[in-house]
Order: sequence, then C-alpha cells, then structure tokens
Amino acid sequence: MSCADDSAGTLDCWYFQSLLALPGYVQASRALMIASIVLGTFGLIATLVGMQCSKIGGENYILKGRIAALGGVFFILQGLCTMTAVSWYAFNITQDFFDPLYPGTKFEIGEGLYIGWCSATLALIGGCCLLCACGTGNKQEKRPYPYQTPTRGTAYTTSVMSQEQPNHYGRNSYV
Repeated sequence: MSCADDSAGTLDCWYFQSLLALPGYVQASRALMIASIVLGTFGLIATLVGMQCSKIGGENYILKGRIAALGGVFFILQGLCTMTAVSWYAFNITQDFFDPLYPGTKFEIGEGLYIGWCSATLALIGGCCLLCACGTGNKQEKRPYPYQTPTRGTAYTTSVMSQEQPNHYGRNSYV
C-alpha cells in the first residue's frame, strides 16, 4: 500500500495496482531476499547433516566436516544477499527522502531494515565460525575416532608410544 496525508490530517491509502509496476530496486531486493531464504535453508540443512552428533551421513567425520563447512559457505552467501538487499533499499529510501525535487511518496527507514542488518551480520558471523571450526587440515582427523590408548605389552604399544610421546623413564622408575 501507498499512503499519503494532507494538511487536514486525512490519510488516504491505496493498494499498488501491480507487483510488476513497483520500482526495479524493490523487485531486486525481493529477489535477493528470496535467494537469501533459500540459501539459509540449504545452509541449515547442510549444517545439521554435517554435525558430528547427527546420525545422518554415517560415521565419516571428514566428510561431515566438509558438509558443515559447505553450510558455512551457504550462511555467508545468505548474509551477503541480505546485506545487499537491505542496504540497497535503505540507500534508495534515503536518496529519495533527501531529494527536494522528488515528487513521489517519501519513505523512512523502519525497523525491518535494522532487523535485516542484524540478521545479515549474524549470518556472516555464523558462517565464518562454521568455516573456521570445520577446517579440513586438522591433524586430529588422521587418528581413528574415538582414539583409544593401546594396551601394555604389545609391539604396537612400543612403536606408537615411541613415536608419539618421549619416554624419559626406565622400567623401574615408577617403583
């Protein structure tokens, strides 16, 4: 709806005749927000599948980490789409508002834009945290999960213990 009031205090509102008759930046902002919703949904699904505590996707924790990192990429793309749409819309609103020769209805920045900026910031931070936490170059991924200490007295124990931990004590040092 578009509303206007006159000097007598009468408020007149009318519906837009067509969604396609709206300005181009409004249509582009709507398209970016729809893309943001779709990317956020894909990011949520990928993150839920990539969590180590979920049973979806099996026991391959390296693959699960990569899927969670893909969810982080989706969240970053969602934040960028939201930030672009909200900032572009706010720029056009302020440009029309401060233009003294603009003949149309002048809008002001409302609560929806602030919510959009906050959600875009949170999506960007969350996506970056997922990417940092789900790195593929982690040395602990090479160990079998869950890691168990080998038992005493086997050849595997002495070879593993000599490679991983320096042994500065003799056999009778603990007595």
